[in-house]
Amino acid sequence: MRTLLIFMLTVFAFSANAQFKWPNGAKAAVVFTYDDGLDCDLDVVVPQLDEFGLKGTFFCTGNSPSLYNRTEEWRAITKRGHELGNHTLFHPCDGTGQDWVKPEYDLRTYTPEQIVAELKTANTLLKAVDGNTERSYGYTCSHFVANGVDFTDSIKNIFVAARCDGPIPETMDDYKTWKTPSYMSVDPAIEDLIAQVEEAKAKGTIVVFMFHNVGGGYLNTAADVHKQLLQYVSENSDDLYSDSFINVMKYVKENQ
Repeated sequence: MRTLLIFMLTVFAFSANAQFKWPNGAKAAVVFTYDDGLDCDLDVVVPQLDEFGLKGTFFCTGNSPSLYNRTEEWRAITKRGHELGNHTLFHPCDGTGQDWVKPEYDLRTYTPEQIVAELKTANTLLKAVDGNTERSYGYTCSHFVANGVDFTDSIKNIFVAARCDGPIPETMDDYKTWKTPSYMSVDPAIEDLIAQVEEAKAKGTIVVFMFHNVGGGYLNTAADVHKQLLQYVSENSDDLYSDSFINVMKYVKENQ
C-alpha cells in the first residue's frame, strides 16, 4: 500500500509540473494579431511578416474602409496563410468612460442576440472575402458583456476561439480558448516586446500580441520595433512555435 501511494504521488507531481508540449520541441508559442483592418496591415505588417516567414491574424471590422477599398489585397494575403478574423461589423464597445463610442454602438445597449447576429453577419462578409468557413474572433475592446450579459457561451458554436486581453498564462492547464489573454502593444520599446516572449518561454506557455497601428496612428507600434520583434522570433524559431491565431488555438484545444 505504501509503495502504491508513493507511486501515485510521484505520478501526480510529474503531471503537475509537466509542461505543455508545443510542436517540434518548442518552448512556447507566439501569435501576432492585428485589430480593425487597417491600411498599415497591408502596407507595413504583411510585408514584414512575409520577410520572416511568419503568419498574422487580422481581426477586421466589417465596416473597415481598407477592407472595402482593397478587398482583393486582403483576399490575396489569406492565400499566403494569413488569417482574417472576425471583429464585428461596427466595433461596438462598452461606452463607460469612452466618449468615442457612439451611442448606437454601445454594448451596454446591445442585446446578446444583437451582438450574435452582428457576428454571424460579419462571418458571412469575411467568407465572401476568403472563402473560409472556420473563423476566430477578437472581442472589441476585449469586452464580452452586452446589456449586462456575458455572451461568450452564445458564440462558441460560430467560432473556433476568441481573443481577449490579459497576462501571459502561468500554465496551459485550463487555458481559456474563448477568452485568450493577449498583450496590447502601445508605443513599446523592443525590449518590452522581447520580454513578453521570454516570459512565455520561461513558463512554457504562450504570448498573443495585440497590435493596432504599426508605423503611425492610434495605439501605435513603430514599424522598426515591430520588425525587430519579428526578426527575434524568427531567429529563435527552434524555441518558438508561431502560426495564425486560429491554427495555434486548434493545436491547443487538440492537446489540452
